[in-house]
Amino acid sequence: MKKIIALLIAAGVSLTAFAAPENFTSDEHHTFSSFSYSHFGYSTQQSRFNNTKAKITLDRAAKTGSVDAVIDAKSVDTGSKLFDQHIQGEDFLDTAKFPTITFKSTKFNFTGDQPSSVEGNLTIKGITKPVTLKITHFQCMDHPMAKKLACGVNATTTIKRTEFNAGKYAPHVGDDVTLSFAVEAIKD
Repeated sequence: MKKIIALLIAAGVSLTAFAAPENFTSDEHHTFSSFSYSHFGYSTQQSRFNNTKAKITLDRAAKTGSVDAVIDAKSVDTGSKLFDQHIQGEDFLDTAKFPTITFKSTKFNFTGDQPSSVEGNLTIKGITKPVTLKITHFQCMDHPMAKKLACGVNATTTIKRTEFNAGKYAPHVGDDVTLSFAVEAIKD
């Protein structure tokens, strides 16, 4: 009987260890955020931010987690230095006053064993709005080079830029902006 109890306790301890939250830090070389919008209906313009950092906590057994992400708004990359400066101006991101864009999660949603979306608060130009990031890809496995657990995710959401006081030229330049995130994070 003592052996059975000892085995049950050992099993409970190992199950608890398995269910423990895991902390991850984004890999700066494989983590980017981007945005796209309609330009007068002629084309969908695509640009990115070259500096996005995230701290992630994930408990896959409990189906919970958290994300705290910071985007360096001054790292905007449109492919044109002149347009980068234009986007950083007061009419759009106003990076002199608001150098970062942040996302702080409030809830993880799972479909089966996989996270399917993350709800949270997006702050641009000091204005915070709730958004839901739809996860389009999620994968965790041992990283072959880092020799640690790593997780990768792609997620998107669409916002109205006028709601963040960045609506110059709307509606001619599209008010709807699709934000996309490609994150690879390595376990701490």
